[in-house]
Formats: sequence, C-alpha cells, structure tokens
Amino acid sequence: METKHSTEPLWTWVELCDALGLERSEGPDVTGLCFDSRLVQPRELFIALPGDPGPRFNVAQRSERDGHDFIEQALEQGASGALVDREVSSEGCFLRVENTIDGLWELARYRRSQLDCPVVSVTGSSGKTTLTTFLAKALDAFAPQGSFNNYIGLPLSVASTPKSATCAVYEIGTNHEGEIAPLSRLARPTVAVVLNVLPVHIGHFPSFESLMVEKLSIADGLEGGGIFVCSEELSKNRLVPDVAFINTFGSDPAASVAFDQIAGNSYEFTSKSETVRVEVPGGGRHRAETLAATGAVLVALDRPLEHLNRVGETLPTGRGNVHRQGGVLVIDESYNANPTSMRAAIEQFLQRDLDGRRIAVLGQMNELGEREVEYHSELADLANSTDAVICVGELMKHLYSRLDEGTQKRFYKAVNDDLMDYLLSAVEEGDGVLIKGSHSFFWEANFVERFVEKLRAGEH
Repeated sequence: METKHSTEPLWTWVELCDALGLERSEGPDVTGLCFDSRLVQPRELFIALPGDPGPRFNVAQRSERDGHDFIEQALEQGASGALVDREVSSEGCFLRVENTIDGLWELARYRRSQLDCPVVSVTGSSGKTTLTTFLAKALDAFAPQGSFNNYIGLPLSVASTPKSATCAVYEIGTNHEGEIAPLSRLARPTVAVVLNVLPVHIGHFPSFESLMVEKLSIADGLEGGGIFVCSEELSKNRLVPDVAFINTFGSDPAASVAFDQIAGNSYEFTSKSETVRVEVPGGGRHRAETLAATGAVLVALDRPLEHLNRVGETLPTGRGNVHRQGGVLVIDESYNANPTSMRAAIEQFLQRDLDGRRIAVLGQMNELGEREVEYHSELADLANSTDAVICVGELMKHLYSRLDEGTQKRFYKAVNDDLMDYLLSAVEEGDGVLIKGSHSFFWEANFVERFVEKLRAGEH
C-alpha cells in the first residue's frame, strides 16, 4: 500500500547516484519523491521537472516555468535535496543530470530492477483507478495514490515503490498513439491488464481500431512467462497480441473468472477451482466486471479468489461513493464520465430504493470525437426515467433537447453558484442525487464536497 510518508528511507543517496550514473557522493537518504513544491514533505527528493517536456511527450498545456523555479520553496519545506539539470543558486544537496525527465525514468528503471515481487500494470478506457484500488486491497500491494499513469506518473510510481514491496500495481493511461508501450516496458509487468476499450479519449486517434491497438500494447512490456488479462469478449479479437498466457474475465462461463449477479450488489465469482460470493463496492454490473478482472489477476498470480473479499467497501473518491446528509442520498460519480460509465451510473441510480425523487445532475462528456453529439443525445432513453435532470455543459444541450416534457429539467453552461443554489433549493428529504460528468466539470470544481457540506449545514 501507499508508503509515501514512511520514516524508512526509500532511497539512499548512494543508490540515487548509482541509478543516475553519477559519481558516488555523500548525501541524505530520502523517504519519498515529489515534483510539486507545494506538496513536498520533509526528507523527500524534489524533482525539478520542466514545464515544457518537449515534442516527445504529449501534454495538455506547456509552460515556460518549471520545477527549477521552485527549488528554494521545496528546500524550505524540508526536501532532502533536488534532482536538477542545471546550475542552481540554492544551498543544498543536488543530483545533476542532462534532463530531469530522463533522470526520473532512470530512477524507475533502477528501482524496477531491485523489485523481487509480482508487478501488475493496468490500462483501459474506464475504471482503471478503481481496478488499481481493488487490486491493491486484494493483493496487499503497493499502489500510488491517484491516477499517476502518464510519462511522469508511471515512472514516479515505479521509483516510489519500496524495495520491500510484496506486490506492486501501476496504472497506465494514454491520449495519443505510442504512449502505453514505452511505459509498459518501463514497468515490466508480471501481469498486464486491459480492463476495457471504449470510444473515449479518442480525439487524437485516427480510428477506434488504432485506440484498441494502443491499449493492447500494454502487453509489450510483459516479462517472460507473463500473463495478459482481458475480458473474455476482447480475447477473441484479432488484434489481441500473441502472448503465451491469457486469463480472461466476464459474465461468460468460459472466462477464467466469471461473475453472476445473485441479488442486489451481491455477485458470485467463479474460477476453475473456486467460487466466492462478494458484495461489490458501489454496486453495478460495471464494477462487478472490474472485480472479476481483479479475480483474473489473483488467479494469474496463484492467489485465492477469496481475497476478493479484502476489497470491502473500497472505492476511490468520485467513483460511486455514497453520502447521506440532511436526509438526501448523494452519489458521487464526479471524477470522470464516458458513454458507457454514464449509462451504467444512471441504470444503477434507477435501481436504488428511494423514498423521494431521483435527480440526475449530468455533466458534459469530453474527448468523444466525431460522435460526441450522438453519445450525449442517446442518454435520453435512460435520463427520462428519472424525476429530474440537470444538464451541464454545451454538449449536454443535445440531451436537454431530447428530454420528455414530463421530465423536470434545467440547463447550465458550466458548474457555477447558480447551479449549486438551484440544486440546494430543489432537493428534499428522501431524494437521491446522482452527480456525474467529465473531470473538468464537477471534480475540478470540488462540487460534490461543497454540496454535501452545505447539506450537512442545513442549507436546503
């Protein structure tokens, strides 16, 4: 599990020098790695990353400012030293390399070579962090907090793994072609998992097939004898890589781990040698499938399927967490959204037992490519079954226009105070509220936390 603030050293200074190919020197041990000077903890190594990583990496925003501008602040907060690629005027212990991004990758390569434990790498279009969280619990594994899955996050995760870890789980994401394979080769997984491939984050891909090829390239990093895990349905696709060992999951009884709903959130998971009954955290068929994927990894690593019960009620924030305040049930699905997860969330919302109304607050879904209008419009068949729908974001106008006259509806261009005020005035005791949208809507506005706090304070 996360050991970021352990008092045991994560790296000795000599190890850092060796990993970076530098002449050995004296310096302090470090207990963690950090690239954000605002979050540096005492005895961590501050990594001064550039604001513009250059053309080899795809980023949403490039900046002329970089981590070297904040070395003094990091040291003042207790950093043991810093990884830099230029002369600095500050007093302290520094490791100077040609490029700090390359330096971070070298730290990851060195630490990976020191690990004597199974490594699981996870990718998918939706649910990656939930699967990573489930796996960390089921395997009692190290896993980074949050979605650290890109060219910075993945190497940081590997380099932050304690040498004593008995298992490690890493998440790998992509927005462009050619991103997953190099990250997988860095992680060198024992087990590589593709949870799903959906038509989301597809804006920078020429076709859905190219997106699928990208996701499947996580198998490129598999160690000899490694196992590839995917859904039973996906395993039949001609694009699946030719690997020696494949484990599958799904509702199909032919899967290595199959799942079947018993009642409510209770599901049975079956492998060739074991059947266990588990309460699925957050409920819903999509999360049951994620738990089945967890089971397929357990089987791949010769761990008991019974370890699925270790997951308990664990869910990462914003992925279906339930809050009850002021007599109102709030379902927080605010971290992100795509057509599949949006439909799954609404379907599950409609199945909940409530004394009052069902109010769906639905934010725009981003990065859907040329079918974005269709994906928003076709939510109407489900959304019309709720009592009220609040649509947020320009693309949600296409859903708003297709809602029935009998459905109470509102539209807002953005997440703002007017939306908050209206929702607080509209909810009554016994109501249920589902809040779901792409990351840039409710999550970045901290909307759910503020809404729940206002309910707690009786502001409705």
